Amino acid sequence: MKIDKKFEQTPRGEVTLITITNDNGASVTLSTLGAGIVSVVVPDRDGKLADVALGYAKAADYIADGPCMGKTPGRYANRIAKGRFTLAGKEYELAVNNGPNALHGGPEGFMNKIWKEESRGCQVKMDYTSTDGEEGYPGTLTATVLYTWTNDNELIIDYLAECDKKTVVNLTNHAYFNLDGEDAGSVLGHKLTLAASRYLPTDDTLIPTGEFAPVEGTPMDFTKGKVIGDDIKADFPALNYGKGYDNCWVIDNWHKHTMAPVARLEAERSGRVLEVSTSQPAAQVYTGNWLSGCPASKSGKEYADYDGVAIECQGMPDSPNHRNFPSQILGPGEVYEQRIIYKFGIA
Repeated sequence: MKIDKKFEQTPRGEVTLITITNDNGASVTLSTLGAGIVSVVVPDRDGKLADVALGYAKAADYIADGPCMGKTPGRYANRIAKGRFTLAGKEYELAVNNGPNALHGGPEGFMNKIWKEESRGCQVKMDYTSTDGEEGYPGTLTATVLYTWTNDNELIIDYLAECDKKTVVNLTNHAYFNLDGEDAGSVLGHKLTLAASRYLPTDDTLIPTGEFAPVEGTPMDFTKGKVIGDDIKADFPALNYGKGYDNCWVIDNWHKHTMAPVARLEAERSGRVLEVSTSQPAAQVYTGNWLSGCPASKSGKEYADYDGVAIECQGMPDSPNHRNFPSQILGPGEVYEQRIIYKFGIA
């Protein structure tokens, strides 16, 4: 296991890119800009290595990008309705940056900050302190993302946070994967299986209605495994609103602080498989419906819509405004702890 670093200057300052290569030659490259994943190089069924994480040509291209490519959104990933919530009797007003709603913490969010980095062995630790009132959120919050890369091609992501005032927090990773290679084109031929028999219906701005709806008999059903593109053009509200899948699924048999399987993504052409597990209660699946027009890719061309899929394990969107959703409230003296594991293999 070895770690290499390189540095790039951006308008936000110097960004550190850290590559962890395991004993089998598979590697992950991480960035201090947004505590992000910029590369995951793993073998196919023939042993050929390829990068399966979408990414841009330069570190500076990740600043304020629409797709939030590979980064850690926060303080609250996903949407909060009209940028408002009430906590301990006080209403908070957030920066609105997605139609009428707040998305991924606001226009700056954690994803556009340069995090402090410390690396050792097979681990990279990144820290960021969000001040009281930053983008409208209460309390000074310290956040840590710990990445661990194993010889079994597992990328383990641990999230920790503490705050000096009651607040809300929801952290995840926003990597887009294409298991045939980041430059291979559409991901709609991949097969996806979700351990989720319910999803969250939304309004046309993608804010949950509060209902936990069964997926059975709808295009949202991935419980038995299905090619992503099979139903993506179906005339169904969730698909019409987002021009494809951009929805939150409720993980079956979820228990707080307990790891559970969430998703299995399979690429027939390359034979690569991605298995996702988490301690989080939900997963937002986004099929890259608006990737077109983002900065040039690291392979030198522009991505098209549906060239990657994000499986974002997280708390439920707009949870502060839904008492029936698992709480994302963090109080003083408490520790927010969540884990995501991306395990890469072959069928």
